[in-house]
Formats: sequence, C-alpha cells, structure tokens
Amino acid sequence: MSALKNDRYLKALLRQPVDCTPVWMMRQAGRYLPEYKATRAQAGDFMSLCRNAELACEVTLQPLRRYDLDAAILFSDILTIPDAMGLGLSFGAGEGPKFARPIESKSAVENLPIPDPEQELQYVMNAVRTIRRELKGEVPLIGFSGSPWTLATYMVEGGSSKTFSKIKKMMYAEPQTLHLLLEKLAKAVTLYLNAQIKAGAQSVMVFDTWGGVLGHREYVDFSLQYMHKIVEGLVRENEGRVVPVTLFTKGGGLWLEAIANTGCDAIGLDWTVNLAEAKARVGHQVALQGNMDPSVLYAPAARIEQEVRSILADFGEGSGHVFNLGHGIHQDVPESAPKVFVEAVHRYSKTYHHK
Repeated sequence: MSALKNDRYLKALLRQPVDCTPVWMMRQAGRYLPEYKATRAQAGDFMSLCRNAELACEVTLQPLRRYDLDAAILFSDILTIPDAMGLGLSFGAGEGPKFARPIESKSAVENLPIPDPEQELQYVMNAVRTIRRELKGEVPLIGFSGSPWTLATYMVEGGSSKTFSKIKKMMYAEPQTLHLLLEKLAKAVTLYLNAQIKAGAQSVMVFDTWGGVLGHREYVDFSLQYMHKIVEGLVRENEGRVVPVTLFTKGGGLWLEAIANTGCDAIGLDWTVNLAEAKARVGHQVALQGNMDPSVLYAPAARIEQEVRSILADFGEGSGHVFNLGHGIHQDVPESAPKVFVEAVHRYSKTYHHK
C-alpha cells in the first residue's frame, strides 16, 4: 500500500492539528456527474456497477479528478448486506430499492444467514482493494455500512417508506423479533466493516439514515444500542494507523451526547444542527462532520462561499471538523458548484488553523 500523501481527513477525525479543514461530500461518486452516468450505462444497472471492482473503482475516483477532495468513499450501496442475506434486492429504473422477499415473521428473522464478507460480499472487498491500489496514497479511502436500524427498515418495509408503519408495528407489537433482527444485523455489519478495514479502508462510517424517525427512547433502544455494539467490535488500528469510525444519524441532533458516548471518533451532523452548539456539547469528546444543506449547491457561487464561511465560523478555531454536506449531494446540482464549495472550504478555513 502506498504511503498516504494527504492525511488531513484522518487527522481531523482524531482532532489532531491540520493546515486547513478537510472536505468530502456524501454521495460524491454518483449521479450528478455525466461520467458516472456513462459508467453506469456501461455496467448495465446499479448492482452490476457495484459488483464490478474496476467500474466501482472508476466511479469512486471520478469526483477526485474534478475536485480537490480530501477523501475517497467506496462506491457501493447500504443494502449490500440484506441482499447477501437472500432478500432479492432490485432497483427499478427511476425507482428506489425493492426486496422480493421482505421480512414478515419471526421465523424469517431466525432463518436469516449472517453473510461471510469474503464470500457473499467479496465483490465489495475486491472494490476496496482495487480502489486502494489505484488511489496510490493520494487521499484516504472511507468504507461504510448502513446501520442495523436503517437496514432493518428496508428489509421489513420491502423498500423505501414514508410512514415506516410495518417496522414500527414490529417494534411496538413484537419488539423481541425486531431485537433479534437488529442483533443479527449488528454482527453482520461488524464483520463487513472489519473486512473492509482489512481490505484497505482507512476510516469507516455507519449511515443511520432513518434513526431520526424514532421516538427518544426507541432511538436509544433500537438504533443507538446496535451502533454501539458495532463500534465496540471494530478493528480500530490497521497498517500502523488508527482507523477512525464516524456515526451519522440523519435527524440525530437530539442525541449527540449519547452518540458520543459510544466510543466513536466522530459524529456526522445534518443541516438542522448548529455546529457551534454541537461543538459545545460534544466537541471535547469527538470530531464533527458536516453540515451544509446540499441544496445550497443550487445557489450562485457567492452564496455557496457565504454558507461555507458561516459554518466555518460556527465551528471556530482548531481541529476536529470535517466539512461535508448534511446528507448526500443532489443529482441535479450544477457540476461547477462542488468545485466552488471545496475550494472555499480550503481557502477560508486556513485562518482557523495554526499548525
């Protein structure tokens, strides 16, 4: 593995001094880039793209050729684990994910296998190894998984949902069934992320996209508890470096202290959280990642720069901030906007760092 030339992302996650604030974008490899659309067309469909290590590597590297990003993130999908459990994942054209065999009973949960990452999910590890080789140490590679709660929502609902009625019915009427499912998923995610680390991921992130739909006690019991188990089971050092872990709950601003107490290195924030308040609450414990509204990228360049400056001012002096969007980049933003965004972060953040 090549020595790392730009490690400011990893240093910021560990709250070590950096020369400027590192920046990357959730979903930076994806549909807003014409070259991504061309590669996906070449692959034939979305999961074929994920399963082809060379093409997954290509789309991972595409945004790095355009923008001065401080990290690459593995191109994959959060639903690879439920797919490997045999639920029959498909993506219709212009539609969200669908499962042919959603979870509808306790026996279905009991019969779920825990996938071997180097067998059923070997294509993901092949992509990680290929990307690490092709990055040549330019920037670190982020591996990721969906959280157990978020994966369970898709598995029980059979796809995307607005009301989450099926999984919430299970949660309130058959909590023991849901806990059994989440326990299995926590084991599967831990194995999966550790395999990504072994294959070369230098940092990992858990995406809890739907944790924010839960009530206060339910979030702690059905989402956070299982992310805590994953953090405790992760390999935290590889290749002589710490492997930082970031937890991101969309809508999770209410629970920052509880998330920080899991032992994670960083918390991802959406745009509903004020960064200064988040830093005051948990900045002594963890780094913070975020948190510009992705819709700001529709604005003129001057407005994007103004937003970047405001967020940097909210965080203030010192390390421990990884600049990012508060969720994934939208697919119809102008291609010029991320360049304005990334360059503004690097330019305006220098005054807050005294390395």
